Amino acid sequence: MSSPRQQLADEILRRFAAALRSSQLYSAGHPIIARNLEGLTTAMQLLHAIEPAIVIGVVGEEIIVDDMPIAKADTQGSLIRRLQQSGVERMTIERGVTGDEIAAFVDAMSKVQPRTGNEEAAPFPALPHIRVGRVNIEQRIEGSLADMAAIRRLYNDAVSVAGDVWTSAQTEQKPDATMARTMIDGLAQAVAQNRTALLALTTLKNYDNYTFTHMVNVSILTMGQARGLGIDGPLLREFGLAALMHDIGKVRTPLEVLNKPDKLTDEEFTIMKRHVVDGAEILRQTPDIPALAPVVAFEHHLRLDGTGYPHEIRRPSLNLGTMLCGIADVYDAMRSQRRYQQAFPTERILEVLKRNDGTQFDQHLIRRFVQLIGIYPAGNLVKLDSGEIAVVLKVYAPDPYRPQVRVLFDRLGKRLDLAYDINLWESDGADGQPSSIVAPLDPADYQVDPLALMSMT
Repeated sequence: MSSPRQQLADEILRRFAAALRSSQLYSAGHPIIARNLEGLTTAMQLLHAIEPAIVIGVVGEEIIVDDMPIAKADTQGSLIRRLQQSGVERMTIERGVTGDEIAAFVDAMSKVQPRTGNEEAAPFPALPHIRVGRVNIEQRIEGSLADMAAIRRLYNDAVSVAGDVWTSAQTEQKPDATMARTMIDGLAQAVAQNRTALLALTTLKNYDNYTFTHMVNVSILTMGQARGLGIDGPLLREFGLAALMHDIGKVRTPLEVLNKPDKLTDEEFTIMKRHVVDGAEILRQTPDIPALAPVVAFEHHLRLDGTGYPHEIRRPSLNLGTMLCGIADVYDAMRSQRRYQQAFPTERILEVLKRNDGTQFDQHLIRRFVQLIGIYPAGNLVKLDSGEIAVVLKVYAPDPYRPQVRVLFDRLGKRLDLAYDINLWESDGADGQPSSIVAPLDPADYQVDPLALMSMT
């Protein structure tokens, strides 16, 4: 039997669909329109009595109210299609909304025409208690996504926005969801169009902005994994947003603990572990945040074997978003050099992820992650078995040890006038040709920018 909360959510959708239909069928002022709007307003007031805000979203062919899947295309197909045609991905109705606001919104919704070509949908009226998230299908990132400079700008902008989101969570006790969603839209598009280049950017080491680069990197790595599993569209962005916010609870962690340059004491680590609970609480109280985000914030340090934290919390299974974010979180943290930790090579990190015979991490997901990232990820400068030096261009999933590379220096360390590309998995090493990677290198020792060299022709 469904809960009262679920019954109210279902009632809101039925009333919303009825109000929308009557607004399209009858002229303004018709009593049927007024009756449906009154029913919708009453249903919202009842749910607002137990929830400060109602978030209605469309995920694929399903409508979600807060964290509850309520309706599918076979029961509310016309409403789902109307929302999709209007470019509405989500709407947030806050407590205190008036009947006039609801009437104005339904009227505007009934008049929106589906977009064609590059035509922009007409804006919805600005209403104090109703916010609408639009899917800009025609949005394009400035510059070609094949251009590493354009991808780098996108990445740097994302790190800057992550800093602003963090600051808003500190000062207002809730992150700026609109700003975060806009940024995630751009990253999700880049993941869909040029995943290799964007993943390569996560290899950048920014020690001064570790917190913000880590937020962005975990989001990109989570979406990269999700995309590889066939997840796309609004759900891909929800995975990315949840991963971006996974550590947001650390805004409540005392700075002397959060920024301590040395290893934490047991007492300090107990304080640090509180961030998973704080993060879930912050995100649950933030309007326009998908239900997946507080789940991932709370669970991302839990492991399949019941270890991790919060202690004494056991799940029969973990959310897929949690598992993907957990893998990305461990990977990015271990490869990042900090004052109290040297960065680990990818090969060692992957061994950690595989440890305990698959009891902590889902080994199917780990195998997929290795195929995505490779032992030597794109953007890495490496030494080949021939003695030459190259930048990794593309991972080869069947053999992660032997990717596609661009050779930059000869075996004596002299810069080549004309770089050449080679698929290591196709080379047998004959005639001194390289066939495998010996070790990763620090590009600073060679005064090169591997990411720029990746797009060199």
